[in-house]
Amino acid sequence: MDNDMGILDLSSELAIGIDIGGTNTKYGIVNHRGEILDKGDIKTDAYPTIESFIEGLYEAMKPIIDKNSSVGIKGIGMGAPNGNYYTGTIEYAPNLPWRGVIPIAKMVSDKFGIPCTLTNDANAAAMGEMMYGAARGMKDFIMITLGTGVGSGIVANGLMLYGHDGFAGELGHTIVRPGGRKHWSTGAHGSLEAYCSATGIAITAKKLRAENIHSALNEVAEENLDSRAVFELAEKGDETAMEVFRYTGQILGEALANFIMFSSPEAIILFGGVIKAGDYIMKPTKEHMENNLLPIFQNKVKLVFSELKEADAAILGASALAWEA
Repeated sequence: MDNDMGILDLSSELAIGIDIGGTNTKYGIVNHRGEILDKGDIKTDAYPTIESFIEGLYEAMKPIIDKNSSVGIKGIGMGAPNGNYYTGTIEYAPNLPWRGVIPIAKMVSDKFGIPCTLTNDANAAAMGEMMYGAARGMKDFIMITLGTGVGSGIVANGLMLYGHDGFAGELGHTIVRPGGRKHWSTGAHGSLEAYCSATGIAITAKKLRAENIHSALNEVAEENLDSRAVFELAEKGDETAMEVFRYTGQILGEALANFIMFSSPEAIILFGGVIKAGDYIMKPTKEHMENNLLPIFQNKVKLVFSELKEADAAILGASALAWEA
């Protein structure tokens, strides 16, 4: 939109953010300030083919695109599991209904008539944090998402680290306990995700409650024993529940020390449901992180929580890609 001097006012443009998850795909239209003007979602797993998915996404989004088209839409940013920034393809995503290598960025661009940029979901979260959240003004930081899995995005010298093939930054799959717990999906033994995700915390809780028969964790039904249940019992003083988080925090802190010595970030930004455990997990994380750092790195790196609203973070993160394109 032009102002009175005939200069293009980029701040009036909008971006579309799309986050593709295994169950739901969220979408929204976002302005430069990180405000979501319109949003919605569709069921990812309701579409057996990628063609039907893109058609369904277009039909769902067309009303809000038409509503905002007079302002001008700069582009579409998309976050997806195994999304490759360089090629615009989703490659062998284990939790999506479509197999193989899918040229989704081109397919979406062609269907919507709007340029589309793709990256993986954790990198999108880091982009959102850099543009709208706790990493504003930072040129070196690591974003760690602690949810069902453990994702990460690494920003160095102001640039997202993609590596030579677009898949850099899979810190959740680094081995932190060689020969340790077998991952339920990859089959790797001892990865960070196997211990510090919400899924890993539930596994730890089941193991520790079997060793401590007097713990109130034993009163929780198997299907209900998740990180939230562990937190609630920790709040009530159950020592085994507190030990679940202490153990998880130790492993996370040791891993973060390695990551810090690798890239010397200004901050590590934590996001996701697991951090709702607060001090139960953060105190041991900070302690073991600092204890495993060389003196030149100690007490220099901030551990901070994401400033993005959890329900909107995926859309905001994806939309940030459109501004960068």
